[in-house]
Amino acid sequence: MTEPGGVLVSTEWLASHLGDAAVVVVDIRGKVLPLGSKPRYLPKHDDYVASHVPGAVFVDWTRDIVDSDDPVPVQIARPAEFAARMGELGIGDDALVVAYDDYDHVFAGRLAWALRYHGHDAVRVLDGGWSRWVAEGRPTTPQVQARAHATFTARPEGALRRTASELRARLGAPDLLLIDARAPDQYAGVVSAAARGGHIPGARNVPYARLVDPHTGRFLPPADIARAFAEAGIDVGHLPREIVVYCNGGVSCTVPQNALRLLGRDDVAVYDGSWNEWGADPALPARTGGTP
Repeated sequence: MTEPGGVLVSTEWLASHLGDAAVVVVDIRGKVLPLGSKPRYLPKHDDYVASHVPGAVFVDWTRDIVDSDDPVPVQIARPAEFAARMGELGIGDDALVVAYDDYDHVFAGRLAWALRYHGHDAVRVLDGGWSRWVAEGRPTTPQVQARAHATFTARPEGALRRTASELRARLGAPDLLLIDARAPDQYAGVVSAAARGGHIPGARNVPYARLVDPHTGRFLPPADIARAFAEAGIDVGHLPREIVVYCNGGVSCTVPQNALRLLGRDDVAVYDGSWNEWGADPALPARTGGTP
């Protein structure tokens, strides 16, 4: 098998590689309920049981890839726990993972980042996700096929993740670009998922949904991605040395992260705690309004 390069795979590519033993398809569909909902984060396991891409395994994004002992919601799982769960799913060191969801690539992107953070770069996001797969009449099934246990070796790559203390120490640095992927009303502080509203000082607002074609569910072409960043005051032709993305839980921010990867920047880090953590800590600086 010739491994596809880059960040994404097309529905055509995946359809032609179903059943390939080296490819592990992961259904990571989920939902984020409106602000104030408890619980707010849910998997869509019932949807998987009803129908999924043939051979796909299911990942519960609220349990399988998170640290359940961390007080901040949905933080990345620790290496041993992450490796054990990947092994149970049949994702080994030699696997090419193709992840899909039905929510603008936010959950597939989170899994892709989690795998890359733990040292597994052979992961791609299905461009257009489940919605495009179904719209094109691709095969689906309710049958669940368990994969044999595999060995996954976690080797955390710290450069792809930022903590609150690391980020605070870098605020205001001229070589740092901070991107807030939330909706404009959350960025401005009109509404908030945390105790405080607003955004991290200096952050530029690039709402994740603006990077996805609403008609096809696919990522925008590179020129349109560049235009969306330009609208936020970001010149993708002159990006700084360090780029960090965040949202509420470190999930939807993987959309601008992957959009930047499509433009050639593979070193974009995720502030994992995001506004769930930052907005809950009054000791951390915050700003309201529509400007950085």
